[in-house]
Amino acid sequence: MKADIHPDYREVVFQDVTSDGFKFLTRSTLAASAKETIQWEDGNEYPLIKIEVSSATHPFYTGQNKIIDTSGRVDKFRKRYAK
Repeated sequence: MKADIHPDYREVVFQDVTSDGFKFLTRSTLAASAKETIQWEDGNEYPLIKIEVSSATHPFYTGQNKIIDTSGRVDKFRKRYAK
């Protein structure tokens, strides 16, 4: 295997910015900005990556699936294939 071609695999904290403080600690190869860190429950500092959708806010996991209908496409589809 070639040396120095793989990204760093390190522990980071993901924080959902749309929920009220949902965050989780995991390992990732994503590059977090060196400026933002957060102190986790174990007392250690970890890089922080902010995300907009997580299991706490995704409609599939929360049970709030919504059909976004623009210009009545869903109704047209249902009417056409209702047979």
